[in-house]
Amino acid sequence: MSAIRLLVLGAVRQHGRAHGYQVRNDLEYWGAHEWSNAKPGSIYHALKQMEKQGLLHAHEIAPSTAGGPPRTEYEITDRGEEEFFRLLRESLVSYDQKMDIQSAAVGFLVELERAEALALLRERIRRIEEWRAAVTEHYVPEGGPGQLGHIGEIMNLWVHTADSDAAWTRGLIDRLEAGAYTFAGEGERFVGVLAEGQENPYATGERHAGDDR
Repeated sequence: MSAIRLLVLGAVRQHGRAHGYQVRNDLEYWGAHEWSNAKPGSIYHALKQMEKQGLLHAHEIAPSTAGGPPRTEYEITDRGEEEFFRLLRESLVSYDQKMDIQSAAVGFLVELERAEALALLRERIRRIEEWRAAVTEHYVPEGGPGQLGHIGEIMNLWVHTADSDAAWTRGLIDRLEAGAYTFAGEGERFVGVLAEGQENPYATGERHAGDDR
């Protein structure tokens, strides 16, 4: 699974309609260029590919408010909506994913209803515990990781990472059960995208050929 698909679909979805530079600007605002492969070339490529796949609809004539050439605006389709939620749900429950995928999923968590989000996070803990048990049973010697010399530190790292993820997930569940954040169907949610022309304090400032398309 690639985080870029979830990130791009989610950004377009939150805008309703957005051109490529808006999507790039949002992802840089979220810091995604630091913790994922959301670089300009990857973003613009993903937009075009998902338009070909029927996940996004391209509106070919969208004049630039900055006075530049017309830009293509993208809008999520019904198929794109289904793919967005499929990726979101899978990313939340799967432990054997990279951090960028988990981070992207957490960023869109409130697009779900609270009850479903909680159920998915509990399933995540179950899968972490299942994974941890399998690792300690099949890969850790009876005498402990130290029996493998410094290689045993790999097992220590695996187990420590799993325990840390499970502890964080339990903490998030506690916060959500206490009413933290506004989820789908509960009212007006936090807006995490930038309005057209709004300054992005975290923008890289690097130009890309796709910025004006």
